[in-house]
Amino acid sequence: MDVLETLRTLDPALWVAIGAGAVMVVVMVIALVRTGRNRDELAQRLGELATAQQTAQGVLDQRLREQERVLGERMGDVTRRVGENLHTSSEKTHESLTQLRERLARIDAAQQNITELSSQVVSLQEILSNKQARGAFGNFQLGTLVSDALPAATFKLEATLSNGKRADCLILLPNPPGPVVIDAKFPLEGWQKIQAARGDAELKDARREFSIAIKKHVTDIAERYVIEGETADTAFMFLPSESIYIELHQNFPNMVEDAQRRRISIVSPSTLWPALVAMRSVFRDLHMRKYANVLQKEVRVMLDDVDRLDKRVDKLQSHFSQATEDVRQIRISTDKVTRRGEQIEQMEFAESESVEARPKVSLIEGGRKD
Repeated sequence: MDVLETLRTLDPALWVAIGAGAVMVVVMVIALVRTGRNRDELAQRLGELATAQQTAQGVLDQRLREQERVLGERMGDVTRRVGENLHTSSEKTHESLTQLRERLARIDAAQQNITELSSQVVSLQEILSNKQARGAFGNFQLGTLVSDALPAATFKLEATLSNGKRADCLILLPNPPGPVVIDAKFPLEGWQKIQAARGDAELKDARREFSIAIKKHVTDIAERYVIEGETADTAFMFLPSESIYIELHQNFPNMVEDAQRRRISIVSPSTLWPALVAMRSVFRDLHMRKYANVLQKEVRVMLDDVDRLDKRVDKLQSHFSQATEDVRQIRISTDKVTRRGEQIEQMEFAESESVEARPKVSLIEGGRKD
């Protein structure tokens, strides 16, 4: 197969030369045979033909080697390119596999999150489908909101009143208005029937059932948790669902007004929070008033200390004034002493001058010298 491929790649001019030589050989052989020339001439001709054939063979071999060299270079270049392409393809394949693994990992993580979320949704549905569990959920949400907004000493969860009823939360506000009760209610069935109603008849029945449930909850709170002399004259009904709160205020305004007439405020998580913040301000003011007398007493004591300090400063200032006067008197005395010393010194100096003015008497050994 390699020889055939090599022959296919030969130069067409070379093929023409080879063919022409072969034709000349055949023609010469036929001519010699026909003319009957002797064997020597035929041998000579055959020798010349062999020489020409060898020359053509040499040229052919040289051309074949040149073609092999060119073919080898081309094959090397093709091999190099194929290697480079394979290397590039390998890198791209590795990069694509890496990205694919990363995406699969993300998909796996998302799938796990979806699975966890699905289980949580199922758990939430199970909680909401059970009245007792639903009530515990509302109480938990109420307790979380109150705990985040108020100090622990200002409220009680599951507080029992004097009538034996247990309130979900009792805010210990001072009188007036007094402790305020917050009770959690979750009328989920009626709201779900409103959402699932198909037709005016079903919607009307669902709204009637929902309004009956709301009215019953308002009545229970007003009768159980508003005690004269013990609690405030108002209470809160806490709805853990914003959707139910919106449905109530949009489509049952008469129920909201009836609850307000009975001094029951219906709140949701978003509307209960501002009320709790206002209560926290009340507790802060109460705390300040509680310690106001202590602060006033401390201020009076401090003022007494300031008065004593002022008297002691006055006394110290009088001492400084007396000391200043004493120093002045001492300076007067020292000035007098200094002046008298100077006078004495001048007197001594005058006396020394009078002594020097007297005649000197010199005693000389052996007699008196005039």
